[in-house]
Amino acid sequence: MKIKEMKKSDYHLLEEFIYWAIFTPVGSELPEKSIIYSPDVFVYIENFGQKNDCGVFAEVDGKAVGAAWTRIIPAYGHVDNETPELAISVLPNYRNQGIGAKLMEKLFELLIERGYKTSLAVQKENSAVNFYHRLGYETISQNDEEHIMVKNFKYFTEQV
Repeated sequence: MKIKEMKKSDYHLLEEFIYWAIFTPVGSELPEKSIIYSPDVFVYIENFGQKNDCGVFAEVDGKAVGAAWTRIIPAYGHVDNETPELAISVLPNYRNQGIGAKLMEKLFELLIERGYKTSLAVQKENSAVNFYHRLGYETISQNDEEHIMVKNFKYFTEQV
């Protein structure tokens, strides 16, 4: 497995990965692929490559199998105009193999270099909540359905 920083030629991958980033509860049907074009989802990938955008992807045997990216957008996990929001996705057949952790490790390196912290929104029933806690994200607010979480790298780097 290789983890690579996204280049302009890789941005097309985000259409596939934003689809697989959408949480679908166990036993529920997958949404139509066209859901990625709804404004509240498309904001995560539309015109990706702007000044504050940052992304990495995982490749296995020459195939992109996962991606993690951040951008400052008014979306579900928005906390302020200086904090990029995270999206992460691993294709179903490649989950639970440590790929997500490797993606986050590389993305964190890039975000630290840029002086960012990062935020996200995650549904309370999503098992990824535990993953984010292990990575050092802290819940800063919540509603009936989801947590809004932030990872502050200043704290992270002081603990290492």
